[in-house]
Amino acid sequence: MKKNNDRPIKSAVDELLKTYHLEEKMGQVRLVNSWEEIMGKAVANRTTELIIRDKKLYVSLSSASLRQELFQARDKILELLNQAVGKVVIDEVVFR
Repeated sequence: MKKNNDRPIKSAVDELLKTYHLEEKMGQVRLVNSWEEIMGKAVANRTTELIIRDKKLYVSLSSASLRQELFQARDKILELLNQAVGKVVIDEVVFR
């Protein structure tokens, strides 16, 4: 008798990510890839680097005035980024 292993690809990929403990890394990649969509083209164009380390997002910006504006809104930005991914990927945003 033939064994039937049919299932949706999404569940197979989710199981694969869970098995190899890649869920967190995948969330980080989604967050970085959605930066321009969430923050807008103007902010993305002035962003020189995005790094996630120890649940902190380090954002390097080329504009000091923009850095100050974003610093004041960092709690809202943190909430928007985690919402876009669908789970808590980062606990803090650091602008440099």
